[in-house]
Amino acid sequence: MTAQYGKDLLIKLDMTGSGQFETIAGLRATRISFNAEQVDVTSMESQGGWRELLGGAGVKSAQISGSGVFKDEQTDARARQVFFDAEIPNFQLVIPDFGVVEGLFQVGTLEYSGNHNGEATYELTLASAGVLSFTAF
Repeated sequence: MTAQYGKDLLIKLDMTGSGQFETIAGLRATRISFNAEQVDVTSMESQGGWRELLGGAGVKSAQISGSGVFKDEQTDARARQVFFDAEIPNFQLVIPDFGVVEGLFQVGTLEYSGNHNGEATYELTLASAGVLSFTAF
């Protein structure tokens, strides 16, 4: 895989609940992390005292974060609505030359900030709330 532009890593939100995904506009930085809890089954009988883990166990989760500037009234309003109504809609994360991760996410954090002589910015974090699917390009 060749180097990719960071601007092509997109967070998309289902705008109507019908699968109509739109990129959350104005994002300058995006990030996703996948997590899997480990279940330690190490015992006195573990060979050489090495830790042993139980395969296929533990809770899996993903977190997406993004930050940027306001550019699109429609997606900004929808993200706010999702947060204040505690909705758990479908989101997509498009990873260039890799694929699309899709599933239910809850907006965990929605922050606004700005400097006196600069633009207003926002940040959001999303926490997975169910099974995620991956579709390769």
